[in-house]
Amino acid sequence: QVQLVESGGGLVQTGGSLTLSCAFSGRLFSGYSMGWFRQAPGKERDIVAAINWNGRSTYYADSVKGRFTIFRNNAKHTVWLQMNNLEPDDTAVYYCAARGGTYSVDVYTKRRDYDYWGQGTQVTVSS
Repeated sequence: QVQLVESGGGLVQTGGSLTLSCAFSGRLFSGYSMGWFRQAPGKERDIVAAINWNGRSTYYADSVKGRFTIFRNNAKHTVWLQMNNLEPDDTAVYYCAARGGTYSVDVYTKRRDYDYWGQGTQVTVSS
């Protein structure tokens, strides 16, 4: 069974940076496409960024383009989300997600595309 454990969240001031990590276990990591989602209070869980199995294809939500970077290391079974120039609107619980059986260039942007989820990590950006 796949397990995902996020870490790296916290409290940061506007303009600051954080890097979230998602540790993957239970299956062969390279066989999975990965995504980062976030959910603010009272809002839907939305895609932030996604990456295909080998890291050569990525997707970013418009709201984070140019500020966030998703990357992975298959040997370390980890995917990261580097977040720069953070804004109060970035405040949310951030979730890591995995989709299996996808050795392709495709990235996935919908919640229903993913099979496994982490427990989430809180990111709070103060103004």
